[in-house]
Amino acid sequence: MNDYREVRITPTPCNETVTDILADALCGIGYESFVPDSEGVTAYIKSEDFSSENLNEVLSFFPLPGVTFSFTETMVEGRDWNSEWEKNYFQPIVVDNRCVIHSSFHHDFPVCEYDIVIDPKMAFGTGHHSTTSLMICQLLNRDLAGKAVTDMGTGTGILAILAAMRGATPVTAIEIDPMAQVNAVENVALNKHPEIEVLLGDAALLPSTPKADLFLANINRNIIMADIAAYAAAIKPGATLLLSGFYTQDVEVLMPVAENLGFHKVGVTQDNNWACLELKLS
Repeated sequence: MNDYREVRITPTPCNETVTDILADALCGIGYESFVPDSEGVTAYIKSEDFSSENLNEVLSFFPLPGVTFSFTETMVEGRDWNSEWEKNYFQPIVVDNRCVIHSSFHHDFPVCEYDIVIDPKMAFGTGHHSTTSLMICQLLNRDLAGKAVTDMGTGTGILAILAAMRGATPVTAIEIDPMAQVNAVENVALNKHPEIEVLLGDAALLPSTPKADLFLANINRNIIMADIAAYAAAIKPGATLLLSGFYTQDVEVLMPVAENLGFHKVGVTQDNNWACLELKLS
């Protein structure tokens, strides 16, 4: 089944901070894609996962005071999602002047050192969101040759693909959503990196995967906090953990949990109040 609910949410007042926090909260209840604008957010969730009760709960407990919401929802029948992205959302993007990300249907894009082809369908991770671009910059600016990399919650597969392009091996990508996992497999093939293993599942798969020198998780704060112990068990001593998908103020919430597992903070990069936290296992 490939049907989605398109949910149009209009906050009052509306600004970038409100729409970013709203998208982050919706991720936690299964929403996959978001198109923000000056008046609100259009969000997409699989039809069978839509719950007006869950949505109302998120809106009722919105963390910023004084914000009210209205929403409408419509059924979107299964379709060629690549075509929808081409017409409406996904345009080529250049990250750090070194990596261009485009789709197979794009023909006008700049030449860069790294050229990644992503046909996103409804999977998250095209490089346009700050969290993805922060992670890409991290991968571009560290030595990955011969390093084992695990990409948890791979989405479109973009981070795993870039890691492989930069010489990482082996590269393991894990995705819990079946359609997103299929999409990641397709994108891995488009970029001619069949050595990347794309697995369907969650953190329970980690004991059976190669221990990582570099572990990536661009998900959201709640999932990271629930699974970080599994991440710690899946990496080598002295390995690096790169985390994103949360706000800069969430770092102080994550750090006590991480420190209890033997991690120490190396640094934090940020963009539009989104954070990328680098941890090292002591």
